[in-house]
Amino acid sequence: MTDTTPPPTPVGTSTPDARSDLPGRIMAREMAEQPAVLRRILEQGAPGIRQTAQQIAARRPRFVLLTARGTSDNAALYAKYLLEIRLGLPCGLTSMSTTTAYGARPDLTDVLVVTVSQSGGSPDLVASTRAAREAGAITLAVTNNPDSPLAGVSEYHVDIMAGPEKALPATKTYTASLLALYLFVEGLGGGDGARANALPDLAGRLLARQDEVRALASRYRFAERMVITSRGYGYPTAKEAALKLMETSYIPALSYSGADLLHGPLAMVDNVSPVIAVVTDGKGGEALQPVLDRLRGRGADLVVIGPRHQVEQASAGFVLPTEGVPEELQPVLEIIPLQLLAYEVTIARGQDPDAPRALAKVTETR
Repeated sequence: MTDTTPPPTPVGTSTPDARSDLPGRIMAREMAEQPAVLRRILEQGAPGIRQTAQQIAARRPRFVLLTARGTSDNAALYAKYLLEIRLGLPCGLTSMSTTTAYGARPDLTDVLVVTVSQSGGSPDLVASTRAAREAGAITLAVTNNPDSPLAGVSEYHVDIMAGPEKALPATKTYTASLLALYLFVEGLGGGDGARANALPDLAGRLLARQDEVRALASRYRFAERMVITSRGYGYPTAKEAALKLMETSYIPALSYSGADLLHGPLAMVDNVSPVIAVVTDGKGGEALQPVLDRLRGRGADLVVIGPRHQVEQASAGFVLPTEGVPEELQPVLEIIPLQLLAYEVTIARGQDPDAPRALAKVTETR
């Protein structure tokens, strides 16, 4: 599809799908808030994030552990790529049950433990962070609620400043978490994060292209399953997109690293299997190229979210404004058309994305 890039919707105005008489109006409204949220973080939150990062950097953590669930887990995975690629800090994603269920108490002296949670209220996140601090860790909570229990048990806190999020599918808190984590990692390395300043306007331009996404959604109205793939910085986007599609439209959406897709799951892809490839403009996209070639060779219904030259080689797609945007910042933009896609597919299937069945906003795992 072509990149028509109409002017961004002015902040504070409603998109057509945010009308009060439509299903999904809460999710639509919160997606539309993302440019304003990103701008707020850059203008108001960045100095405090940089100060927190400098204080932690002075303590010279030897490696990093990232703790999260659900959407926040995908944001944490993004932080893992940032920390390992940009700073060379070894990172791991924790298994909270080792602490909360099995009572393990590893030595975490001089380890930075970053816990990402929109609400900051999940008991297992609070318990594992408390245990990490007692074990000698430097603890940082990244939340949308500075008064949350998680912020209370952590030594440091970063507020993602997204404002109340009422829709069950997280949208604005995800992109806010990505930007806050990017600014934090930049601060750890002594950077100022200025390269992120273009994101609010670019996010607005993407949201203004909802009609393109609605047309794309018609391909998936009757889909029985979907595969979403990427590599590098785009992999967290693939996981988050799959989660959004599953929790709103109930379509089984399987997310794979492109490398893992070639190790077996590719066998289930045929000419009626929808595949969405998130192609970053950079090394991750280059690494994904052999996978795209194999998918085309199998006749897959391949949709690309990425730069124009990749979209033109696919069955369909959505062109991202990646020119001049560093690869590590593209995930903040990549997810927006995929959020819109989950919304539009759900509406097309006659369901309400504001009220996924069997879900609660705060998941109280223990």
